[in-house]
Amino acid sequence: MQALTVNWFLEYLAKVHQRTTRVAECIPPNKLEWSFREGKFTLGDLVRHIAAVERYMFGETIQKRPSRYAGCGRELADGYENVMAFREALHSQTVEILSRLGDDGLEGKCPTPDGSKIAVWKWLRLMMEHEIHHRGQIYLYLAMLEVPTPPIYGLTSEELRQRNVRLTGPGIVPLKTEKLR
Repeated sequence: MQALTVNWFLEYLAKVHQRTTRVAECIPPNKLEWSFREGKFTLGDLVRHIAAVERYMFGETIQKRPSRYAGCGRELADGYENVMAFREALHSQTVEILSRLGDDGLEGKCPTPDGSKIAVWKWLRLMMEHEIHHRGQIYLYLAMLEVPTPPIYGLTSEELRQRNVRLTGPGIVPLKTEKLR
């Protein structure tokens, strides 16, 4: 397994960010502030939230500062182009902060908003999980709106099924499953 370095993490972050960008760019501008229910995140809120938490919570806490996250409303960026520019600007700031961290900085501890201390590399892993979680919500919202989205890693589930060999016929032993007791 490769040793964890800031450069390795930045490469991984760039890939996660690129996959999130691909789905965020599928949001129709006229649906940016759409939500499935009153009081829940809109698509725009999700994009702003990912960016604001990355920069103002994770970016601050790895510098051993308190979180500055204060929400994800339209006051931060309103309109499709402004929201996407906001996202990129905050992501660039976070990348700059991470670039200055140094490999030894990954092993240090940082404060979380609840006052706990956690290894920086573990906290950054949670940052990735946070983005991936909310990217999944964007995919779901877009599916509810019947907006086509790109597959995350290449093939869709349907394409994969079509390309796989059918596991039937002579000599094929089906997998057996045990009932849970």
